Amino acid sequence: MTKEFVFAGFGGQGMLLIGKFLAMACMLDGKHVSWLPSYGPEMRGGTANCSVIISDDPVASPIVYEADVVVAMNLPSLDKFEHEVKPSGLLVINSSIIERKSVRDDITVVYCDAMKIAEEVKNPKGANVAILGAMLAKCPIVGIDKMTEAIRIELGERKAKFLDGNVRALKAGMEAAG
Repeated sequence: MTKEFVFAGFGGQGMLLIGKFLAMACMLDGKHVSWLPSYGPEMRGGTANCSVIISDDPVASPIVYEADVVVAMNLPSLDKFEHEVKPSGLLVINSSIIERKSVRDDITVVYCDAMKIAEEVKNPKGANVAILGAMLAKCPIVGIDKMTEAIRIELGERKAKFLDGNVRALKAGMEAAG
């Protein structure tokens, strides 16, 4: 089994972070992983994406040419990566800020109002984790226990106070995508 993911959005939307969450969770689950970030020279507001590959075997190259799953947090990311989803793959769109619908009819598309979900669980900065939850509902590559542990590890002691809010956003995103 090998699954390839692309998480894309503006810098500051947490796409690199949720890619790390997924990679860590799958690593904790005994899988081989790669995580490759890509971002523009700007910090916040520039483009940011990462590729994550999960496999039962060692990952030979971290480059994703055709993704099983693409998560698009903004319109430029949707425009850039929608065509890279494999037929029968999954595209998760942040409908909070993307009004356009997918032009593909050969893939599964999930529209996730990530910002609304994050606000409903009182974690307004958790839209990235909400959309990660929506993705996991449709592509259950790892269990919630491993994902929770990965979030705890990646946040570290300094940001441990954000764990509960992120877990609430993750679960709410999963429920919304049901």
